[in-house]
Amino acid sequence: QVQLVESGGGLVQAGGSLRLSCAASGRTFNTYAMGWFRPAPGKEREFVASISWSGVTTHYADSVKGRFTISRDNAKNTVYLQMNSLKPEDTAVYYCAAARNLMQVTTDGRGDYWGQGTQVTVSS
Repeated sequence: QVQLVESGGGLVQAGGSLRLSCAASGRTFNTYAMGWFRPAPGKEREFVASISWSGVTTHYADSVKGRFTISRDNAKNTVYLQMNSLKPEDTAVYYCAAARNLMQVTTDGRGDYWGQGTQVTVSS
C-alpha cells in the first residue's frame, strides 16, 4: 500500500515557477514508477510527466517539454515536478500517481495509487 500526498501548489503569475512535491508513505516507494497528471477538456486526465523507479528515465507531454522537470529522491520517498515558464493554460489540479512500471503510467495513464491533488493557478 502506498499513500501519496501532493503539496506545493499555489497562485503564480505567468512566466513564474512552482515546485510540486509528492510525498509517499510505504517502504516500497523506490520500486514504483511515478507520474504527474492534470485534468484536460474531454479527458479524465492528461499525462504531464513520468519517471522510472531509478530516476534514470523520464517522459514529458509535448505541452510541458522544456518547461517542466520531474525528479525523485528515493531516500525521502518524494517525487518533484519543477514547473518553469508557467502559462495560464497550465492552471489545473495536479495529481501524482504511482505505478508498477513506467509504461503503465506513461502510455496508459494508469496508476495503482493516486494522491488527492494540489491546485496550480497561473494568472495572466
